[in-house]
Amino acid sequence: MESGIGKQAATPSAISRESKWLRGLKKTWPLHLLILPATVIAIVFHYFPIFGLVMAFQDYKPWLGFFKSDWVGFKHFESLFMFEESVQVIWNTLIISILKIVFGLFVPIGIALLLNEVRKVGIKRSIQTLVYLPHFLSWVILGGILIDLLSVKGGLVNRMLTDWFGMAPIFFLGDGDWFRFIIVVSDIWKEFGFAMIIYLAAIAGVNPALYEAAEVDGATRFQQTIHVTLPVMLPIIVVVATLQLGNVLNAGFDQIFNLYNPLVYSKGDVIDTFVYRSAMLKGDFSFATAVGLFKSIISFVLIIVSYRLAYRFGNYRIF
Repeated sequence: MESGIGKQAATPSAISRESKWLRGLKKTWPLHLLILPATVIAIVFHYFPIFGLVMAFQDYKPWLGFFKSDWVGFKHFESLFMFEESVQVIWNTLIISILKIVFGLFVPIGIALLLNEVRKVGIKRSIQTLVYLPHFLSWVILGGILIDLLSVKGGLVNRMLTDWFGMAPIFFLGDGDWFRFIIVVSDIWKEFGFAMIIYLAAIAGVNPALYEAAEVDGATRFQQTIHVTLPVMLPIIVVVATLQLGNVLNAGFDQIFNLYNPLVYSKGDVIDTFVYRSAMLKGDFSFATAVGLFKSIISFVLIIVSYRLAYRFGNYRIF
């Protein structure tokens, strides 16, 4: 009898919770429907492939599958640090990504500060639109444009260097040092307009009274920028800088894949392109999976660290 009474007492509460959940679902079902495609895509392309990580611990053979391929433990991870080529790839990734992060942080800040000094609203908006447009172009398109512009034979840049300055043509995409320079510069040119919007929004939040007080004290426009604008921008700069820490091992697969060639592998090959060549061109799926897993683990740790730093120094949090 006591058990039956307990069940009868619990039933109205359960019904109440269920009806409350249904009432909430009736209000929010359009939102759930909107995120359904993104959820399905994330599950199919991001969660299902996780099962393939077992290849990193196997001598994987496609005709044997996951269950019949021989297990080799951490053999491929040991090879990652034993081969000179793979170690060079890690260094290339760090150098290119750090250069991108550093210059990709300071260039948008500088352009945002300069654009803030433009008083003509029409000119200001036109410039902002022009520098923002490259962000919407894919690296397939931009890669083709850069290859044509930088070509040794007939490229616009080399023709200018030859005709105007009497210089010999430069093989920009065939020399490792020049290749890194082109990669960093072209990435900044493509993305700084998008990043600049964040800093312009921060500048728009500056209290005009601060500028007026600084002007009364005799501060020049440069001094106002140093002592008023930059301190207000500092929290968002700290947040952006710390969050970029998680991208240290992301040097930009799309960009490099569309521009690199065997001549620049020694200084232009990064982890993502190395994984692609190891798996798709050489058929070494296990080693490629081990390299990719190594990168994912390091990136995951760096993302956690970057969010903790952003919360500590910039009071930034997702939840």
